[in-house]
Amino acid sequence: MDNSVKIMPKAIVCEESVLRGDITISPGCIIHTSATIIAECGPIILGENCIVEEYATIINKNASEEAEAGGNALIIGTNNVFEVGCHVQAKKIGENNIFECKSYVSPAVSVSSGCVIGAGCRLLAAQTLPEHTVIYSKNCLQRDAMEKQSQALQIESLRKILPNYHHLKKATFDAKKIRGQV
Repeated sequence: MDNSVKIMPKAIVCEESVLRGDITISPGCIIHTSATIIAECGPIILGENCIVEEYATIINKNASEEAEAGGNALIIGTNNVFEVGCHVQAKKIGENNIFECKSYVSPAVSVSSGCVIGAGCRLLAAQTLPEHTVIYSKNCLQRDAMEKQSQALQIESLRKILPNYHHLKKATFDAKKIRGQV
């Protein structure tokens, strides 16, 4: 497995996180200590301002036969929150989603945008969640979201606190190189 982790400037990635495979961490992302991201069957690209909390696991298990036109890449949109102990192997993830504590999403699931996968909920069957869907209770009931979630305050707080208590991985990409100004 090729281990090419790209950390963009302004991302905060704790040294104790586990990152394996072809992973791109966009600006504004926060990867906590003990978080695990594994690009097993293709690259993982985290959009801007995603938060991956302690013991959260994201794995790309999308085999090429199931991959869409974009290849095997697991592209994760912006502003997603992966809470403590969640395990996400989704086929696709849009923007502004929350994967609550100990939730599980199988490789057969596509998550659109504005969804909340409730604490302890397990999504196993092949499905695409409609936008603004909330999955809740031990029976994984489904309803429409009532209001939009924002983690702007959480990101701001973590930006101040994490560097004081954890060693951080350095950005591996120079913004000037990205814009072709070298």
